[in-house]
This record gives sequence, structure tokens and C-alpha cells, in this order.
Amino acid sequence: MTMLTAHEASLPELHAHVSTGETLRQILLMAGRALRKMRRNPEQFFDVTLQPLLFTPMFGYIFGGAVAGGVSKYLPLLIPGILVQTALTTCMATGVTLREDMEKGVFDRFKSLPMSRVAPLAGPALADTLRYTIATTLTLLVGLAMGYRPDGGVLGVLAAGLLVIVAAWSLSWVFTFLGTIMKSAQGLQGISMMVLFPLTFLSNAYVPTSTLPGWLQGFVQVNPVSHIVSALRSLANDGTVDGEVGWALLACAAVVAIFVPLAVRGYRRQL
Repeated sequence: MTMLTAHEASLPELHAHVSTGETLRQILLMAGRALRKMRRNPEQFFDVTLQPLLFTPMFGYIFGGAVAGGVSKYLPLLIPGILVQTALTTCMATGVTLREDMEKGVFDRFKSLPMSRVAPLAGPALADTLRYTIATTLTLLVGLAMGYRPDGGVLGVLAAGLLVIVAAWSLSWVFTFLGTIMKSAQGLQGISMMVLFPLTFLSNAYVPTSTLPGWLQGFVQVNPVSHIVSALRSLANDGTVDGEVGWALLACAAVVAIFVPLAVRGYRRQL
């Protein structure tokens, strides 16, 4: 029988089974690490604060008269679209930050620890819900300051805000997966923008679908971003829970079911 050296005997059992309770504890620990990192690097909040303050007035005052005949009439159409656009661009940073940590060798230390393989991925994703909450809140506040008056009331607006956060967290797993397979953070950011801009602008986020060419309407109607935007309008503007809300939640669940395993598999390949 081969004798183990003292160093080998001291190494943790890397492939030991980690219980569900221990996995949850590790996810919370990694989320706490990510939050402390945000506190030390406040520039991580620049996008979630500046984007709502910039894009909401810009789109409102530039396109309001042309699309709806006035800014106040345009805001019920615009605000849900801005919420989704902000959520998409914000959750992209989850994958970029992950890739940067991998490039700096932070995850090399995690490899030597007997921890769940999902914890280093799920922890930062959980912490980023703080950024989604800030972006959602600021967008709604700017909209209210510009004259947005949602008929869905407080409950409808809160439900819409919660849906945005859930959607952003779900979609962040797409970029987490990309972060585990891309070679650089710059490459990931470039590809992410190429995906996000068509999905956002070729949707019903900024203009009514009926005003688009017929060939484009077909894509807009199957675009998942359009379903999320429509769901937000139903909740915030009308205070109703309709089929669009169900489709949006189903899409979020499908994204999580598909990309969480892919992200974990991509992370394991880095070990």
C-alpha cells in the first residue's frame, strides 16, 4: 500500500459530498464575500445608478412626442422597457466579474477547498440582487419624477419590481455560464453586448409592436424580452396578473434549469 506524505494527508477531500445545508451555508458565505467586495469597490454601482438616471429621461424626452404624443403618455410604455434593459445590462456584469476573478487566480484557492462547486457561482449571483434592486428602484423613482403614474398601485409596482429582480437573477446565469467558458472578460463583454442589444431593441420595450414591419413583428412576438416587458406592463400599469406574467416566470425557470447545470459544468472544467 502506498504511504501518503504528510502534505498529501493534510489535503482536503476535494470530491467529498457536500450536504444541502452546507451548500446553502457556503452560498451565503460567498454572497457575503461578494458584498464586501462591492463595498470596497463602489464603482461596481456606477452602472446601476447612472444608467437609470441617464436612459430614462433621454428616451422619454427624445421619443415621447414621436411615439405617444407626449412624455407622460409615453412613460407607461417606456418605464417597463427601461426596467428590463437595465436588468439585462446589469446582470451581464455578473459574468464579467466572475471571469475577472478567474483571471486573477481567485478561484485557484477555491479548487483546494472541500466546497460545493455551485457555491462560488451562486454566491455572487445572489449578492448581485442588491444591484438589481438599486437599478429597479432608481428607474421607478426617475419615472415617477417625470410623471409616471402606474394604475397598478403600490402592489402592482412592487410585483413588477420583484419580477424584474427575479428575471435579472435568472438571466445572470446565462452570463455566469459564459464567464466559465470564455477566455477573457473583454471577450465576454463584447459577446454579451452583441446579444443584449438585438434582444432589447428588437422587442416591444420602446415602441408598440403594431408600428413595426410585419416581418419584424414575428420576431418581437417570440422574443422573451417582449414577454417580460408585457408582464411588467400588466402588473404595474393595470395591476393584473395575466398570461404574460406566467410566460415570463416560466421563461425564468427554464433559463435557470438550463444554465445553472451548464455553468457548474463549465466551472468544473476549469478545475
